[in-house]
Amino acid sequence: MLKPLSQREFVALNAMLFATVALSIDAMLPALPAIAAALSTDAPNLAQLVVTSFVLGMGIGTLISGPVSDAFGRKPVLIGCAALYLMATLLCFAAPSLETLLIARVLQGAGAAGPRAVGTAMIRDLFKGRDMARIVSFVMMIFTLVPAVAPLLGKGVMLVAGWRDIFLVFMVFALAVNLWLGLRQPETLAIGARRALSPGLLWSAAKELARHRVALISTACQTLTSACLFATLSSIQGIFEQYFNKAAGFPLWFTLIALCAISGSFVNSRIVVLVGMRRVLVATYIAQVSLTLVMLTALASGELGPLAFPAFLIWAIGIFAMMGLTMGNLNALAMEDLGHIAGFASSLITAISTVASVLLAIPVGQAFNGTPLPLLGGVMAFSSLALVLILALRKRAA
Repeated sequence: MLKPLSQREFVALNAMLFATVALSIDAMLPALPAIAAALSTDAPNLAQLVVTSFVLGMGIGTLISGPVSDAFGRKPVLIGCAALYLMATLLCFAAPSLETLLIARVLQGAGAAGPRAVGTAMIRDLFKGRDMARIVSFVMMIFTLVPAVAPLLGKGVMLVAGWRDIFLVFMVFALAVNLWLGLRQPETLAIGARRALSPGLLWSAAKELARHRVALISTACQTLTSACLFATLSSIQGIFEQYFNKAAGFPLWFTLIALCAISGSFVNSRIVVLVGMRRVLVATYIAQVSLTLVMLTALASGELGPLAFPAFLIWAIGIFAMMGLTMGNLNALAMEDLGHIAGFASSLITAISTVASVLLAIPVGQAFNGTPLPLLGGVMAFSSLALVLILALRKRAA
């Protein structure tokens, strides 16, 4: 029987499981122009769907993986999802058309749903409340290193081989992480705590979640926050290439953005236990709305001039840092009273927020017109609404 992992190894393993998602998204960003040139010459903006189709599949798969993990345990579901991910990655590698590639990416995202939802439930099995928020912050802090290097990795693979070979890197990474999981991580869900997989029990748990006002508001805020991120990921490569004329340096600049954004998770891990999750969330959304409003006004008026690029870098760092300062806290708030249905609650919350955020982000990405203005406008709307919701939640708690 496997012994429980130390907290450090548990955090590191979960960070690498979560990193499967980040690697699968961010390593593709430098490849979007090449994919457009190869598979979508008439409508290059459609290549952005390589990002959002993966996220859509992840949201759909999450709705299945969580309840199944409540019934059969966390590890078997994680390993099964890894098998689906690997098969879909092979299909991505061989895809002859954009349509086939997008279908394969949806399946690949469904496989990556295991680390996303079941990993969160595994953390909830062992921690709750502010302690869970602290652990998730540590996981996010390590996890952020992967998107920092992922575009460089994708660009490096393209220099040596081609954009299709990036998928082979995904396979090697997933195999290594899941081997670590299989050999070292004990099952976290005791047999006595498992719930039979039946429609009646699932419907009962869904109704319980629907009556939980804190969980609903947290889910809405996760949706809006993720929409900010996915809209940014869809447009950022095109903004660097077409607006700032810095396509060649995009992977390096993206690495800088991601490394600076680690500060969000680090700050949250230090202060959340002291000041509480709601205060951190309110302060973060206020800062994001203010920064986006200033950036949108200045760019629309054309007053920034040569300062436009460094200003955009600061804004982009704020988007990624916002994830580290909010998502762990929002997850912990939503799950605080739902430990008895942790797998299902985690999967339903993640599925709803992911699919809804993709539906919000796609129109913003497809509105890209060679400038950052559509992206800034979308982020302004999403972050403002999240601020309104979290203020209402804090007022009710007070």
